[in-house]
Amino acid sequence: MIKKLDKYTYVGGTRYMDNGSRNYEVAGYRLPSVTTILGRTKDDTFLKDWIKKKGEKEAERIKNASAVRGTSMHKYLENYVLGKGYEDLTELGQETKRMAEKVIEVGLAPVSGYFGSEVTIYYPGLYAGATDLVGTFDYEDSIIDFKQST
Repeated sequence: MIKKLDKYTYVGGTRYMDNGSRNYEVAGYRLPSVTTILGRTKDDTFLKDWIKKKGEKEAERIKNASAVRGTSMHKYLENYVLGKGYEDLTELGQETKRMAEKVIEVGLAPVSGYFGSEVTIYYPGLYAGATDLVGTFDYEDSIIDFKQST
């Protein structure tokens, strides 16, 4: 469990899809998500080459398995931060528990406290997004996003 700190107040935001793009409505603004902006500006040559190499069906299977694994690990980490118990006894749950424990041991060790978990953050008029954690990482206020890679 990580100590909850009361430094910031977060406004609620609503996520919605518009023409296949993720957007947020927050504080009277309709804003594109950070994910949408990054998706439109990244070089996806490597991804296209990987799909060609794997084949569309296999690439889709790998992508979906990774998403399920990431969601499972994220749930474990979120419950850890909030000080709630959580255990998934399935094979996938045990695999992602080991991954989450490594994130806790290495990635969350420098986090001395958190201000918000699963909060919407935004820059007025430009973009918005939901982040996994906002807290103090190595004595600096930080935006923290949980990632996994196998």
